[in-house]
Amino acid sequence: MVSDAYYYAVPLIGAALLIGWLTSPLWGIPVLVLAGFFFWFFRDPDRLIPDAAGAVVSPADGKVTDVAPSPDGSRRTRISVFLSVFDVHVNRSPMEGVIRDVVYRKGKFLNAMGSDSAEQNEQNIVTVEGGGQVLIFKQIAGLLARRIVFTKNVGEHVQRGERVGMIKFGSRVDVLLNASAKVQVKVGDRVKGGASVLAYLAPEPQQLASVGAAQTRQGAV
Repeated sequence: MVSDAYYYAVPLIGAALLIGWLTSPLWGIPVLVLAGFFFWFFRDPDRLIPDAAGAVVSPADGKVTDVAPSPDGSRRTRISVFLSVFDVHVNRSPMEGVIRDVVYRKGKFLNAMGSDSAEQNEQNIVTVEGGGQVLIFKQIAGLLARRIVFTKNVGEHVQRGERVGMIKFGSRVDVLLNASAKVQVKVGDRVKGGASVLAYLAPEPQQLASVGAAQTRQGAV
């Protein structure tokens, strides 16, 4: 469970007890239910992280709402995942690597299901580099979201599926991949953060050349 749950739930429990004491215990029940919702919302289950080479995992739980070329002209493939208020909101790194850049951008709070939200909404843009690959993922605020949390810093090394933050309440995450990536999901699929494979990254030409050279040396021996 994320510690933020106590920030929201404990005062509500206190309020419920006070209301029940001043009036009737029945009046405190709705407030206790709301406190229980916050404990449930901030759940943080462990996940089995895939170890396949080149695997890119979903940074969040939710529903895939878009798999298409990125509209920003970067020649990347964009995979969008919408998080409803009922999904786990802990975010995870899609791949192993070093965080090269983190850019926070203020914006609107449009419905995260809409295509305009990807560019206009408040968001955190994270660039991760590892294994000769560069990947970008975005934490995008939604209609209800009012706070984006990112717990890592530029220069830190993260593992695939490692927890890196969260978006409070309904929101969206986008993953921008090289066009050569082999996408494994389609619109409408349900995915789990850290556990579901979104795509496999194709080895870069220099990586293939290094592997070929190594195999040649082994053959010579």
